[in-house]
Amino acid sequence: MSLLECKGVPVMIVLRIVAALAVLLIVPFGTLVPASAQEKLVAPEKNPPGDIPDDQVFVTYDASDGFSLKVPEGWSRTARDHSVRFSDKYDEIDASLGAATTAPTVASVRSNEIPDLEKAAHVVKVTAVKGVKLTAGPAVRISYLSNSATNPVTNKQIRLEHERFIVFRDGKTVTLDLAAPAGADNVDQWQLISNSLQWK
Repeated sequence: MSLLECKGVPVMIVLRIVAALAVLLIVPFGTLVPASAQEKLVAPEKNPPGDIPDDQVFVTYDASDGFSLKVPEGWSRTARDHSVRFSDKYDEIDASLGAATTAPTVASVRSNEIPDLEKAAHVVKVTAVKGVKLTAGPAVRISYLSNSATNPVTNKQIRLEHERFIVFRDGKTVTLDLAAPAGADNVDQWQLISNSLQWK
């Protein structure tokens, strides 16, 4: 029986401690490289967060219940009853089909649509309500700001800017909501998307 075993210390444990100390003595602290440092830097984004690239390819989405729309290729799609959402990071395109007896007006939108919007969304601040003309016909546009949903990873919210269009024809409405981080430059792309809306 060895001296170490007599003192109640197993030989294997002592050998492991000695080996660990030897590594620390041989390898200088400055040469120890954490595993995270071995990752490579990723390439910077081509466009600022929220900007739809100028060379973005658009494809036509045909809804089964009465309208079509051009959307950025590659965005994720979530379909629900009479509505669809396309998203990429914080950018979103929502389109939904509804019913109405008359065409919306600026006054009716202020009285009905905006209160519902303020209840449903996060801290909504309406900045403008205006009648506009789209390819699909006359529409009412609501410009507003809101908070995003909380990011499940970072637990943070960001400020979003929206353009919402309500178009009417033959007892039906299409509500098109375009959203992006506040400050993103999507004027041309949003104009393309909103004017691509077509009745079927």
